[in-house]
Parts: sequence; C-alpha cells; structure tokens
Amino acid sequence: MTLTKEGTIIGMKKEKISSAVIRRLPRYYRHLSDLAQSGVVRISSSALGEAMNLTASQIRQDLSCFGEFGQQGYGYNVTNLRDEVANILGMSQMHTAIVMGAGNLGRALIENFRFDLSGFHLTAAFDTDPELIGREIAGTPVYSVDKLEEYLAQNPVSVGVLTVPQNVANSISEQLIAGGVKGIWNFTNSELQISDPHVVVENIHFADSLLALSYWISEVP
Repeated sequence: MTLTKEGTIIGMKKEKISSAVIRRLPRYYRHLSDLAQSGVVRISSSALGEAMNLTASQIRQDLSCFGEFGQQGYGYNVTNLRDEVANILGMSQMHTAIVMGAGNLGRALIENFRFDLSGFHLTAAFDTDPELIGREIAGTPVYSVDKLEEYLAQNPVSVGVLTVPQNVANSISEQLIAGGVKGIWNFTNSELQISDPHVVVENIHFADSLLALSYWISEVP
C-alpha cells in the first residue's frame, strides 16, 4: 500500500507477513490512536519507536511489509497511518462475533470488553443455563446452545468467543466451524482439535501470562 503526497492509496504489496509483525500491528494502532486523540499530527519513526520501545528501523521494516507510508523529512501523518493500520487489521470489514458461554468470564467480556472498538459487532451469546437463556447481558441476547445451528444458518458470524468448560470446547468449536465461523477466540485453556485448516484459532492463556510474569519477578534481585 503506497501513499502519494496527498495520502492516496495506490497499491499494496503481496507477500507473506510474519506473525511477529502481525502481533505488533495492534500496538501500532493503539499508540497511533492515543497520539491522534492527543492532537499529534505527525511523528517520526524514531519518536514512535521510543514510545513503543522499538527501534526506528524495526518500525520502518514492519510498515514496509504493507507499503510506503512516510514522507522523507516529514515522518508519518498520525491519523492517516492509524487509519491504514486499521484497514490492514480488517477493522472496517464489519466482523461479527458471538460468545459461547455466558458464565462469569463470558459475562465479564460482554459487559466490559468493547468489541466495537476492535471492529466487531457482538450479536449474541449462547449458554445451557435456563436462568440465563432468554435474558440479555448488556444488551446482548442469550440463546440456548440448542439454537446455535439455526442461528448460524440465519446470521453469518465471523468469530466465536469460547468461554465454555474444557470438556465441551472441541464439540462447540466444531459446531461453530460447521456453521461457517472462520475464527475462534479461545479462552478455555485447552488446545482445540480443529478439523478445518482454514479456521484461525487465537488462544488466550491467562496462566501463561501470569507464569511469565512470575519468572521475570523471580529474576529481580
């Protein structure tokens, strides 16, 4: 993706992007959003790198995977670059999501996580608890898991958010995949056995993060 002096997109590179670069893109978006909200109009790769604890060359290398965004002697237009990173991340594609499991963790995500700020529209939640079925959590309707197949047939869903018990994680995943879901945000702390190679799974392991923190603080004198 290349920008003219006026900021017009005139192309995009076609190449394999490493997962490490993809993992950094949300950080770029977050920092650029903060800068834009603070009224910063432009920024150099050195200044952006300092804010993100990255080198200027790393930032230039990452962004070059997708095109040429900066201008010699000017740096990056903060708003334009933020919007381009958002497009790269697919935030304008109107993704939809459903939560599987409306217990403590599922409820916490529904009530507190801003799916919309990441380009997702949360449309529904599913559970087996009769006390939850038929109710709404923060405006999100909760349906019976028995209605999942019917719901997916009538409502295209991009991502299923798994907060179900481990013993049903794989079976629920297969139901989601059969219904056309292409991505799974997995909070179950179990490794899913996915039959479709085209389905993307993002595993969130809270314990892994905490244990890594445990290591680092144990190394502190």
